[in-house]
Amino acid sequence: MRIAVNTRLLLHGKLEGIGWFTYETLKRITESHPEHEFYFIFDRPFHEEFIFSSNVKPIVIGPQARHPFLYYIWFELSVKYILKKIKADLFISPDGYLSLGTKVPSLVVFHDLNFEHYPADLPVAERWYYRTFFKKYARKARRIATVSEFSKSDIIRQYGVEPSLIDVVYNGANEYYEPVDDSTKKATLARHTEGRPYFFFVGALHPRKNLVNLFRAFDIFKETDTSDSMLLIAGARKWWTGEIAQVYEGMRFKDCVSFSGRLETVEMRNVLGSAIALTYVSYFEGFGIPIVEAFRCGTPVITSNVTSMPEIAGEAALLVDPFKPEDIAAAMKRISTDDLVRQQLISAGFERSKVFTWDKSAERLWQTIEKVMKA
Repeated sequence: MRIAVNTRLLLHGKLEGIGWFTYETLKRITESHPEHEFYFIFDRPFHEEFIFSSNVKPIVIGPQARHPFLYYIWFELSVKYILKKIKADLFISPDGYLSLGTKVPSLVVFHDLNFEHYPADLPVAERWYYRTFFKKYARKARRIATVSEFSKSDIIRQYGVEPSLIDVVYNGANEYYEPVDDSTKKATLARHTEGRPYFFFVGALHPRKNLVNLFRAFDIFKETDTSDSMLLIAGARKWWTGEIAQVYEGMRFKDCVSFSGRLETVEMRNVLGSAIALTYVSYFEGFGIPIVEAFRCGTPVITSNVTSMPEIAGEAALLVDPFKPEDIAAAMKRISTDDLVRQQLISAGFERSKVFTWDKSAERLWQTIEKVMKA
């Protein structure tokens, strides 16, 4: 079969959540199924690392789809044209977008519907596009894959999709994430926080990642902190909004907050594995890959008690109300002062991480692909 895949988020050195899902699942699927041809459709020049096997044929079509107007042109004109040209039997889109005009059977992956719940977090044009087209994509798709039971339920509620047409394909975690030794921890602290212990956040600095309340919580925590702790933030400031900047500038302990920017995978492992805890207190997530990465590193996790995060964390994290800074601060204090709690969380995290692997993700996604091909 000729299987076409939207791979526009396979960006060398810039993989984020959806990009990692695409990379890890498609790498395994293409290598495991040499009997099929895979056409990877890029919107810009691609890196050879993404051509996983000899049955992968890359195609570059413009324009670069990074704005709602260009999304429409790329998916409704360029993708539609190329699917017809290569006589595709199936179109897979791991980032949620589809071509409404094509007659090719389509499988779409919805990671979350945050824009339906918090539309004000997005620029006006993006908000309009998502809320206009994603309900149409849900109806267009032959099947839908999503990354948690929470997201499956949300898709059913928001778009009225028949539950039997949605498959849960959990994310995994990069195999590089594992515990680091004491010398690595010492060197990592020296590089990033002048040797001081730190709590860690990683992710796009987007409003829903809840940095506003994390900053407020850290200020509360620091009032009684005796260990000279810092807060280390990793991620690009693409969504650094007025409120985030305002709260940060008003922090009493702003000097104890450090920004590392985007980190490569190996350094991310070192930083995550050397932290007091991961503070991942978003108010909306479809999955939350850093939770599992922290589990694999033997790092305790503080995460939110809303959306998908309790489902992914299970009993292996401290769950907090993301809308209450004092709740987050109390968890930070507990983890930093109670060694027994830390060890219990670390042990439970290792066990929980075994549930989420990219091998399992690829296997489940392939099972969904087969359902579409047999329909």
